[in-house]
Amino acid sequence: MSTSTEEIKRGSVFEVFWTALKLGFTSFGGPIAHLGYFRETYVKREKWIDEKTYVDLVALCQFLPGPASSQVGIGIGLLRAGVLGSIAAWIGFTMPSVIALIIFAYAVGGFELANQGWLHGLKLVAVAIVAQAVWGMMKSHAFDRMRGTIAIIAAIVSLIFSYVFTQVLIIVLAGFIGLFFLSKSGQSPSTNIHVPVHKSTAVISLVIFAGLLIVLPILTVIQPTFLLSLFDSFYRVGSLVFGGGHVVLPLLQSEVVNPGWVTNDQFIAGYGATQAVPGPLFTFSAYLGAVMDTNMNAILVALIAVIAIFLPSFLLVIGVIPFWNVIRQKQQFQSALMGINAAVVGILLAALYDPVWTSSVNNVYDFVLVIITFSLLMLWKLPPWIVVVVSAIGGSIIGWLT
Repeated sequence: MSTSTEEIKRGSVFEVFWTALKLGFTSFGGPIAHLGYFRETYVKREKWIDEKTYVDLVALCQFLPGPASSQVGIGIGLLRAGVLGSIAAWIGFTMPSVIALIIFAYAVGGFELANQGWLHGLKLVAVAIVAQAVWGMMKSHAFDRMRGTIAIIAAIVSLIFSYVFTQVLIIVLAGFIGLFFLSKSGQSPSTNIHVPVHKSTAVISLVIFAGLLIVLPILTVIQPTFLLSLFDSFYRVGSLVFGGGHVVLPLLQSEVVNPGWVTNDQFIAGYGATQAVPGPLFTFSAYLGAVMDTNMNAILVALIAVIAIFLPSFLLVIGVIPFWNVIRQKQQFQSALMGINAAVVGILLAALYDPVWTSSVNNVYDFVLVIITFSLLMLWKLPPWIVVVVSAIGGSIIGWLT
């Protein structure tokens, strides 16, 4: 099988930053919803990458520890504008929620957000966003009997066995099924994307990732300063959490509450605030850094916490993507990818139910708002940010009615 290398039209770093910034202000609903926003923006509207490359990238990031949706955004920025583009994509997508959570830490403390109607509306729009993503990806990657069956089984297993490593095991098994039972004949090959990162740079990035994971705990014993301990704790969490999102919470709690850096009440209040802002849940680290009782500048501590928890994602994405792009062209791996991509659709389908649906849809009014927002996305093709605003208003109205 021969494939030609596609030189993706390179964009400017500012273009990547501006596009990611708009997503950072409007991407409510958690990591699964973020993948829907990314697909609509980067694949459908901007056409920076094709559908197959996007789904392959999502599958890759499911394997990596850390926040999968943020890693997908970093990867797209890398392909579009190099290493600086990956940084710009991360800053743009992450900055709005970081700023909001630092302000929250300063200004409103433990203000109760759980019963706010507009926040409920933002949770409901996530249902429509994820449903749109599942439908679109199913049409592309689980449209025949075999792959559709893989997707359904993956969804069932994800729902029944909701453990940390379940998703990784599902993807591995789906890859083997694809390798032995799915043929690439008649399928269009994956585009061989030119990755603007040399393999030597990738190797250095992976060495730094592993090196920091080993060296930082040793340094904290030799020179036990607060900032070094802080960086070590958040870097370790970002390096070792599979599944991202809510999975990070118990590890973060043990890292910051047990040493006495943050009280349990502060931790819970910050988690509530994190649900109210767009962007990745890992920006919870900004709030935690800002409320720590130290003699240092709270903003500085918050930024160090954010950088430490996201740094492993940068190093892994930069280190893995150049090799991933080569491997995904192999015919055997393409067959495996067919199974993996179908499994990813099933995992998203499971996530559409739990936690997206189960944590949002409580009554008939909620379901009506989901139908409305889904129609605005699918039938009227409105931009996601407009649908987000409509859903926030609708959530407030539901709050008054119930």
